[in-house]
Amino acid sequence: MSDLLDIRGLVTSFQTDSGEVRAVDGVSFSVGAGKTVGLVGESGCGKTVTSMSIIDLLPKPAGHVKGGEILFKGKDLRKVDHKEMRKIRGGEIGVIFQEPMAALNPVHRIGKQIVETLKLHEEMSSREALQKSIELLDAVGIPAPESRISNFPHQLSGGMRQRVMIAIALACEPDLLIADEPTTALDVTVQAQILELIESMQEKLGMAVLMITHDLGVIAENCDEVVVMYAGRVVERAPVEELFARPRHAYTKGLLSSIPKLENERKSELVTIPGQVAAIQNFVPGCRFCQRMEREDENLLNVRPEYREISEGHWVETCPVCFED
Repeated sequence: MSDLLDIRGLVTSFQTDSGEVRAVDGVSFSVGAGKTVGLVGESGCGKTVTSMSIIDLLPKPAGHVKGGEILFKGKDLRKVDHKEMRKIRGGEIGVIFQEPMAALNPVHRIGKQIVETLKLHEEMSSREALQKSIELLDAVGIPAPESRISNFPHQLSGGMRQRVMIAIALACEPDLLIADEPTTALDVTVQAQILELIESMQEKLGMAVLMITHDLGVIAENCDEVVVMYAGRVVERAPVEELFARPRHAYTKGLLSSIPKLENERKSELVTIPGQVAAIQNFVPGCRFCQRMEREDENLLNVRPEYREISEGHWVETCPVCFED
């Protein structure tokens, strides 16, 4: 079976006062039907821009997809018109946005926002959509949904607002769910509840999930495959067990080493990755992790490393210094 989502050589640029900059530079990965793929990396590495490119929600006129293919069910989403894209986004592809308070309309009751989604994508009367909205709120674990449906977003806790976002995203039973940092700013208990909710709904609907996060613990527990991004590029991609057992790129190793650990019942020293990500307008055409490590070899900085498959399903950017053969 072909992949549900197949991204090939995606390039996304933004026009700024200092010129055009590439936020996503030749990204390729795929998501199989029913599978969960984790997109991980530091803040600013291009995870959210990648997801917004898929569903055509880049800020306009500054942001544009400049190259590559975004194949969803074999159809290139770059070539569909705006009307068809609106049907796909929210209908066949659901989205949980990073900040529910910003994504939900503060002046409309949550029931109205779910009803609008259902009426846009499904042939439902207002009464049917309202009843389905109550059922959705109940399904995502919101107590007393018949009364809560009349609440405004500010009347809900952070965890409940996130559940409303999930209800909206799943309203039309999508084939793909894009979850952008679904547990950000939530306490540990609520985080676990949200992740369990997404997993249970995935099993119920049989949908695929693209999980965007900086939390490797979330990746380890919930994903089948992981895609590691750095400075707008994919540096490594592999099945989750293989990547955690044998990472092959220096950046991936750095991320895994930076996870806090307990050793001999005493807190071990926190390991960090040296240096910092360069400003986007200063990215080199070659290995950008070498740029961070301040290596001065001109070949490393000017020649883009080959991104290739080193074993079945395991892809790595093969910089002569950062890649372990």
